[in-house]
Amino acid sequence: MKKFILIPDSFKGTMSSAEICTIVGEEIRRKFHDAEIISIPVADGGEGTVDAFLTAVGGERIEVACKGPYMEDVTAFYGLLPDGTAVIEMAAAAGLPMVGERRHAEQTTTYGVGQLIAHAAHHGAKSIVLGLGGSATNDGGCGCAAALGVRFLNESGEPYIPVGGTLDKLSAVDISGLDPAVAALPFTTMCDIDNPLCGPNGASAVFGPQKGADPETVAMLDANLLHLAEVVRRDVSRDVLAIPGGGAAGGFGAGSVAFFGSQLRMGIETVLDLTGFDALVTDADLVITGEGKLDSQSLRGKVVVGVARRAKRAGVPVAALVGASEAEIEGAYAEGISGVFPINPAPDTFDEVKGKCCENLRFTTRNLLHFIAALERSVGGNRAVPVNKSGNKALPQPKKRI
Repeated sequence: MKKFILIPDSFKGTMSSAEICTIVGEEIRRKFHDAEIISIPVADGGEGTVDAFLTAVGGERIEVACKGPYMEDVTAFYGLLPDGTAVIEMAAAAGLPMVGERRHAEQTTTYGVGQLIAHAAHHGAKSIVLGLGGSATNDGGCGCAAALGVRFLNESGEPYIPVGGTLDKLSAVDISGLDPAVAALPFTTMCDIDNPLCGPNGASAVFGPQKGADPETVAMLDANLLHLAEVVRRDVSRDVLAIPGGGAAGGFGAGSVAFFGSQLRMGIETVLDLTGFDALVTDADLVITGEGKLDSQSLRGKVVVGVARRAKRAGVPVAALVGASEAEIEGAYAEGISGVFPINPAPDTFDEVKGKCCENLRFTTRNLLHFIAALERSVGGNRAVPVNKSGNKALPQPKKRI
């Protein structure tokens, strides 16, 4: 029996990671009827993160009444995994799609995200994983922290809930009131960018415009986040100004470190750990991953390379199905990718590709599987490519979803 692990990122604008897993899995089943197929759809921390984890490892989707980006009443959700990990998708309570065309980064809040975290902490969560991405906010995570008991004081010593446009009023931060149930939990933040909090590559300059900020507003938001960092350094003794990823989600990356002592991790590393990938891959024949475009950014630790590094340790080959690929990808092979297979056979426009992306994925998957089958026949039924021959005892296997 052959064992395949499918762990692709989405192809942005065309196919979700779950759709890719379904299509590739169907093609594998046609060629290898008795194959064991483990699907682990991947999300980067933004919209779809909770559902991706629940699909991969099971668990419960929990809905919570909370506040939205403009403190309006909304219903959001989080995922509680079987091991007690609560996966909080900030976009569920503070996402850009929630504001529609009403985009004012200086007015929006992450308060509802804090309410999701509080609910999880008081309903059985043993750890928190916060996914950053797709935010409508630029408040440095202050709204979230305020919902969890952190006090933000203005120049008159009065508590208030800062937003991006009022951070300049901040005079002091007091984290002594942080909800003890939250403070007691291990906290990890999924963050797939390395932008700092402030400056030309910071939260406001890079991501503010898509949230409705004009150049004048960007400059104001950037100065306000700088002021927040200075107050945090003085009152909390944490310097978050230059940490890679601090600029994620309107400075929420920095805020999660400042207020919760969170660890910032690449999203794929968190996914691999929570799904037990290292144990699952030990006896796999092939790992199939992929993303919309394989390029220099991919080599900085995105999904494809993150997966390849882990599979390489186990001596298991990795095929990358991609929408497109740069020509200079030698670094990808060095990281553990065995082959890169672009799925679009003709130089079509994006609109043309979008209309037949599923068909193209099936075509490329089918060709890859025919090649593997041919190699097996040529070597008398052995594995298509060398895998782990160390003889090490396999790790205990978590429950597999086939």
